[in-house]
Formats: sequence, C-alpha cells, structure tokens
Amino acid sequence: MTGNDRNHRMKRKVLLTLTALLLVPLAKLYAADAPERWAAEKANEWYAVQPWIVGCNFLPSTAVNDVEMWRAETFDAATIRRELGWAHDLGFNTVRVFLNYVVWEADTSGLKNRFDQFLTIADKQGIRVMPILFDDCFKPEPRVGKQDEPVPGVHNSQWVRSPGVRRAADQTGWPMLEKYVKDMVGTFGQDRRVVIWDLYNEPATTSLPLVEATFRWARETNPDQPLASCWIAEPFSDLINLHHYGMLDGLKKVVAGAMKSGRPIIVSEWMARTTGSRFETHLPFFKENKIACWNWGLVAGRTQTHFPWNSQQNAPEPEVWHHDILRKDGTPFNEREVATIRYITGMRKTPPPVPQTEK
Repeated sequence: MTGNDRNHRMKRKVLLTLTALLLVPLAKLYAADAPERWAAEKANEWYAVQPWIVGCNFLPSTAVNDVEMWRAETFDAATIRRELGWAHDLGFNTVRVFLNYVVWEADTSGLKNRFDQFLTIADKQGIRVMPILFDDCFKPEPRVGKQDEPVPGVHNSQWVRSPGVRRAADQTGWPMLEKYVKDMVGTFGQDRRVVIWDLYNEPATTSLPLVEATFRWARETNPDQPLASCWIAEPFSDLINLHHYGMLDGLKKVVAGAMKSGRPIIVSEWMARTTGSRFETHLPFFKENKIACWNWGLVAGRTQTHFPWNSQQNAPEPEVWHHDILRKDGTPFNEREVATIRYITGMRKTPPPVPQTEK
C-alpha cells in the first residue's frame, strides 16, 4: 500500500463520518425495495434491555488480517483465550470481529466450527460478539493460503476486503455470497452469544446493491439480533452505526444528528489518540448516553495499528500509540489510561489519581 493510499485512508476515516448523513439521500435511492427493517420502536425496545455495551474491535495479536485469524492453519485459540481474558479484565462485555468470505468459501464447516469455538471462548469471559461479514477496506482481493508478512512500521499493511472487489461487482457470483450470508446468519442468528450483526463494514457507494442484497438475505433467516451497517447503509440498518475517530465536540455533533432518526446509536469504531479520540474524554460520554462503543484494537500485534494511518515503512514505534491498548505480554501502553477504562466500566472502584501536571 502506498503512502498516498494510507493518506487517503486516514482522511476517509476522520472525515467521512462527518459527511455520512449527507450521503443518506443517495443510499435511499436504493431503499424502495429494501427488505423491511425493524421499526424504530422494536429497535428501541431491544436496546433498552441491553446493558451498556462496551468493548473493542478484536483481532488476536498473532493475526495480520481476518483471513489469517480464521484459516485452520493459523487459528490461534490459545492467544484468543488469553487476550479475551484481558478484555474482560478491562470491563469489556463485547468484541467486534471481522470474518472473511474466502475462508468460508474454502472451508465452510471449518470456519463455522472455529467461529463457534471463538463464541465459546468469549462467552466464558462474559463477552458477546458482533460479527462482520463483508468489508470494503484496503487490499482489493482476499485470498486463502499463507498471508503476506506485515510491512515493518506500516499501519494494517495486509488488511484485505471481503468478499473483494471482483466478487462484489460480479452479480453472477452472488448466489455463493447469498449462501455465505444465509449460512452464517442462519446458523448463529438465534445464538445469545451474538449481540448484533454488522453485515458490511464501510461499504463503498458502488457496493450499495450488494449491501441491499446482504440485508435481504440476512433478514430471510429471521435472526433474533438486530442488523446493522455503517455510513451509507443507514436506510437498511436497525441501529444507527457510526464510525468516528475525531475530537469529542465533533462526535457530539454527529451523534446529535443521528439522534433525529429515533433509533439506538452505536459507535462501532472509535479511539485514535493522535486525532484526539481518547478514552478519558470519549468513554464517559458513551457511558452517560448509553451509546454502545467498540474502540479499535486491543493488543498491538501483526496488524500494527498502534502505528498511525500514514506511517512509513520501518518507522520506529510511535511515542503515542494510534490504536490498541496493551502490549503482547498484557502490559498497558499507558497505565493510567487502563485504570481510567477499568474505572468507567466498573472494574475499578476508585478513579485513577490525577497526575501532578494536571493538579
């Protein structure tokens, strides 16, 4: 991935959430024949009985992308078990995880068995899961087999899309995508360990026909859980699903606009220290307003998302991490930050002491 690609990604992450509501009328062009979503009243009734949902986007530190996470040869249950234990210790009760179509295509029963194993591990830690089926971010074509090694110093250098540009555009191949959606949602759609389905992460405008089809396929399986997707897929979603990596004032404005929908609001991606999205400022706002939230990253690993979006090859470890919370041995990047998280989630009874410089 070139520096220009990463710069584009950084701008896209920070700014597109602020303009997403302007794109909703474009998405509504596709909504006339969309499958019926939950009424706002049903969505609010479901949300009212949930606890405050708080957690992280999760990938084990030993995986470079979601293909490596789920393929049989590199599925790392021991690391997943250890790191989800650390998530529990932070007070997290949910994780958001990316699946990848190509793993299902190559090994359908294997992926489902490993996902079930993942749900069991998470459940033992009191953690529910929000799976993602499709994703339009980064490298255009996923593939099974051994994944490329991370480029040293580069943020998320081997992340791949699902199902990929070619499969998303070729509607003659959509029957297989339909089988994938119906198989995963049909199998786990009444499973209490799954909290929400995030059907399509950051879809491009060109993917709107597939977004609509994906919601239709998923609804045909009658899942108990709500269905969601972010940005321009809002007209299909039971919940309003935001991504925001900016300052608290900007987040508050986006949330205020989203509240006009009358639907529950979740923020499935947030927290980038270098752009002003921090636990000490944002997490109290999410809790006070009972907004479900998943920060990006738990343990700094092969995705290297503790480096900033525009990091260059062989960059040294940044003084201030961009994403992620813990090192591979479980020690925090910032002790006081972890104490703050644990206090807000209720795992710590007293607030962390204020540093001398803040007194």
